[in-house]
Formats: sequence, C-alpha cells, structure tokens
Amino acid sequence: MSITDLYPDYPATYPLDSLRQTEYSSLDEQDHVYLDYTGSGLASRSQHAHHASRLSSTVFGNPHSTNPTSSAATEAIHLTRLRVLSHLSASEDEYTVIFTANATGAARLVGESYPFSRSTGLVATADNHNSVNGIRELARVKGAKTRYVPITTPDLRVETTEVVSALSSKRKRRKLLSLASGSWKGVKRLFGSCFKSGSSSFSSSSTSSSSFPSPATSKIKHYRDDSGSQFSEKKIMTVIATESNENKTQTRRKAKGLFAFPAQSNFTGVQHPLSWVPLAQEQGYDVLLDAAAFLPTSTLDLSAIKPEFVIASFYKIFGYPTGVGCLVAKKEALARLKRPWFAGGTVQAVTVSMSWHSMAPDEQAFEDGTVNFWSIPDVAFGLDFIDSVGLGLISARVKYLAGWFLWRLQGLKHSDGRPMVRVYGPADPNNLVMRGGTVAFNFLDAQGRVVDERIVGTEAAAARISLRTGCFCNPGAGEAALGLDAAAIKKLARTKQLTGGVDEFIKLLGLPSAGAIRVSFGIASTVEDVNRFFEFAELYKDRVVSSDGLPPRG
Repeated sequence: MSITDLYPDYPATYPLDSLRQTEYSSLDEQDHVYLDYTGSGLASRSQHAHHASRLSSTVFGNPHSTNPTSSAATEAIHLTRLRVLSHLSASEDEYTVIFTANATGAARLVGESYPFSRSTGLVATADNHNSVNGIRELARVKGAKTRYVPITTPDLRVETTEVVSALSSKRKRRKLLSLASGSWKGVKRLFGSCFKSGSSSFSSSSTSSSSFPSPATSKIKHYRDDSGSQFSEKKIMTVIATESNENKTQTRRKAKGLFAFPAQSNFTGVQHPLSWVPLAQEQGYDVLLDAAAFLPTSTLDLSAIKPEFVIASFYKIFGYPTGVGCLVAKKEALARLKRPWFAGGTVQAVTVSMSWHSMAPDEQAFEDGTVNFWSIPDVAFGLDFIDSVGLGLISARVKYLAGWFLWRLQGLKHSDGRPMVRVYGPADPNNLVMRGGTVAFNFLDAQGRVVDERIVGTEAAAARISLRTGCFCNPGAGEAALGLDAAAIKKLARTKQLTGGVDEFIKLLGLPSAGAIRVSFGIASTVEDVNRFFEFAELYKDRVVSSDGLPPRG
C-alpha cells in the first residue's frame, strides 16, 4: 500500500519535497538517510547563510556593558527573547525567557532553585528524560520525596487516572466528585479516556491553525457511570476550570510541589495530555513541562495552557545553533525560586567584607556569566524560517510518514510468518492522535530473539542511515517497553558500583539488549527515506544473529 492509499491527504505536503531539494540538498548530495530528528533537527541553507552574513556585517561585544558593541548584543538578545515568547503565544507581562546551554541546563535551574522540602515534593511521570529525572536528586537533598506516575502497556502511555491519584488528596478527589455530580468511579472512567483521546480543546496538544488536516478526526465523547450519570470531557474540564477560578480569588498558598512531564516522549513519540497542566495546578502543584521533543512539530500555546516552567533546546527544532536552550518561566513562579549560588551577571551587588549579595531581577539572576551572544540571535531567524514553512505542514508530513512507517513495520515477516519487528508504544497507523513522529522498536531474528542494537546501529551506519539506538536517556519508558518489573530492578540494590559498565547492568537485569531502535521524522523527511530504510530492513529477514564478539557498550 502506498502512502497516498493510506493517507489521501499526503500530497498536500509535497511542498516539503521541493524544500528538501533547495534547503537540505546536502542530504542527497552526500547520500544520507536522516532518521534521527528527535536527536537533532537539521539546519537549512538559509540558516547557515544568515549566520555567515550576520558574522561578517555585525560587531557584537559582551552584553554586560553600555558600549556600542555591547548594546548591539544586548538588543539582539532582547529581541530574541521577544521572538521566543511570540512563538509560544506567551505574554511578556506573564512570562520571561532565560537562555541556557540546552534543555538540560534549564531543568537544572528549576531543580536546584525550587523550594523542595519534606512537605513539598516532586511528582514525575515515569516517561521522562534523564534531564528531568535528575531533579529528584536535588529534591532529595532538601528532604523531598519523589513519586513516579507509572506507564501502562501496550501503548506506553500514562493514564490520567494515575496522574489524578498521584496529585490529589482524598479530600480533593471527593470535591471533584461532588462538583461533577457523579461517582468517583465514573469520574475515573472519564479521566482515563477523555484526556488520552486528545479530543477536547484542553486535552489535545495545541496545533497550528494550518489547513492541513490531522490523520485522525477527534470527537467529543460522553461516558456514563454505573448510576447512569452522563459525563463529558467538556464537563470535567469545566470542573477543573471552576476550581481554578475559585483558587485565583484566594491568596496563593505554598505549592504542594512540582509536577514534571514531557509534552511528547522522546522514546515512543507519545504525546501526553496538556490538560494535565491545569489539572496539576488546580491540585496546588507547579508544573514543569519538557517541550524539547514536542516543539519541532507541534505548537505550544502558552496563552491557553500555562505551565510555570517550560524547557526546550533550539537545535531540536531547527538544527542550529547548538548550545542554546531556554527556560520559559512565569515571572511569579520565577520569583519563588532561590538560587543556591551566584555568578557574574546574576547579581546587582556583592561584598566580600561580609557574606552579602543582592540578586539581579528576573531572568538576569538565572543567566550565569555571559550568554552565547553570537548564537542567540540565530534562534530568532530559525523560528522565522520554521514559520515561513508552516508548522502545520511539517506536522502533517511527519505524522503521515510515521503512520506509513508503522504500517510497513508491522508487515515485516520472516518466511515462516514470524514477525520481524516488535514496536514499543502506539502502533496503530489509523490512529495518529496524541503521537508524534518518533517510532521505537526492535528487530527480531528468525528465532524470535531481539537483535542486539549494536548490530543494527553498525549496519545502519554502513548503509548511510542515521538512526538512534539505546534507551534514549529515558529509563522509565525503557523499563516499561522491555517489561522490567520491580523485582528485577531490585537486584540493583545489592550493586553499589557497576564495574562492568552498561553490559553489567544489562546482565544483572536479564535484558535482551540495551534498549531499542528509534526512527524519527522531521521537516526534510521523504517517502524515499522510508523506502531506503525498508530496503535495509531486509537484512534481518530469516537471519539468526549473535552478539558474540561485539565490542563492549560505552
């Protein structure tokens, strides 16, 4: 089946084939099949040309001064902050942008400065990048506990009922029940379905207003509890909105803690409901939203969904510059953070005769030293470039290719009919709602054993295919995908230090490999890229593989 048979609207994305020839022609000139967009976006020729032109025509200096070159750099950085806020539809009065080296640096800023305590903990989805998982260590030092919200199989999603359970006290659950005028069982049924379906304006990931249709049509669904009471997604969101409005009229109390989750999984491509943001806030939590894997193909509207903190890396969106990320933070939330140290550029005044200092206001207190003033202005051009192409167009192309890729993966069989592939995460090519363009899987050999990811990585590289292997710095999704239970993981408690590296870790847990294979699509992806991959995949048909003789994992 061709891609147009499966998705008749695919031809609407043909302008991106022309863009590939003009802006990303080096891929074909150098015979690259690039399938690692979740790892990094690609920079266009226009971006390279703009950077070179600016370097040759502009003189910038360290922005911490008022001289002409310093003022020019300061103004360029300020304009880029405004451009980032505009891209996210965020109010300059409500949000500010802090430039960091990457999303990891942004997450650390929040983690080290957040007022964790014995009564103010961390709640995180098991599906999280290690940059967010690491916050638990900063919380632990301050006496805070971390609670993980589990992943469910087979789609490797996180159920909203589990989020509600992790965030809500029994009293709050009863209040939601009372406001919804039904049984808690009915509310749980509603929560468990409506948010996951992505069908309400709050639950679905915000998308561009482009005319390009989604591969699957969303509908408002209704559910009934055992007593016959009818619930709808709209009704339960009204409950949450009512609670939120009531809270806004009261003086803000100390937050219960921090709730952290990714808008999109970097492992499976699952898009988690953005409705969790107001849900968590209504329960008294601040929200840290990891948007790094989400923003390259989706729109985040901070005028509608308003997390306290958003982290991102710009190279994930458009490839260049590397070394520039950001923390987008509500100003009122930023004021509640307390940095554990100060550095050049973050203070107004310091004395050494006594231990005293005064922090700089707003974002200045969080940008340590001198920011990357030569590269930050390239972010504004990158965002302009993406807008000129159209995020809705990119999103449609990526979803169609991912769906067709999934359909073809599931058609791979050995001669005896055994499957050649095991997919981790949402695998239905006819339902692409709430999933991005990332697909995780493993090859299975002729005896049904997982093909060692090192073999696939090495042979893919020889075929000029760039894909990614491993657990992708997301151990929670990896554990769920590979079926690791608590009993298996408890074996690690007896191991203080891994002397044999990753291979010892895999042996202790009895894993068949170090993770999975990840293919991801982006702005320059084409049908031919998918065809090239499946030509490569024929290498594993009827083949029995062995890991003997492979070099140790790093």
